[in-house]
Amino acid sequence: MLNIIICGAPGCGKGTQSDLIVEKYGLKHLSTGDLLRSEIAEKSALGIEAESFISKGNLVPDKMIFDILSKAIAEQTKNSNGIILDGFPRNVAQAEALEELMTKLKKEITVLLDMNVDNQELITRLLKRGETSGRCDDNMETIKKRLEVYQTKTAPVSDYYKNKNKYAAINGMGTIDEIFSRISGVIDSKR
Repeated sequence: MLNIIICGAPGCGKGTQSDLIVEKYGLKHLSTGDLLRSEIAEKSALGIEAESFISKGNLVPDKMIFDILSKAIAEQTKNSNGIILDGFPRNVAQAEALEELMTKLKKEITVLLDMNVDNQELITRLLKRGETSGRCDDNMETIKKRLEVYQTKTAPVSDYYKNKNKYAAINGMGTIDEIFSRISGVIDSKR
């Protein structure tokens, strides 16, 4: 069973690469962003609260994310080849909570794939995505804030998984196929 975390700054290609990983390895894709956007679209109490954080470029509180994700992980790891987590954990406290949850489920994280893309490329990608997707959080002011938040809060998660020997840096520059080839090489080495 493969249980993979894919992380990287906003715009690094996590969603695109996750789709390819799901297709090749038969994993279930769990994206906190998708789960939250679903709550927002439904205008649930959780969605309304989450939107107030996201629209300002801030992270949604850990407890809110973890409650949604715990249920999804428990359901998806039962009858699948594994999961790919996209957008979680976003800080060390979440990583520790995830490890506790996986232990409780008698599962473990296989590897954290850290997508590395330079900042100017990230900004270009996010602005382009904003033009085509209409996402309210893909504007220059919010992008800069999201990149700052990523560097201070999320990047330390990489060190957490380095210490567990479950970390792989991925060069996220190049074509989609080139990047996926690098990712596949790492995943295949973990099977």
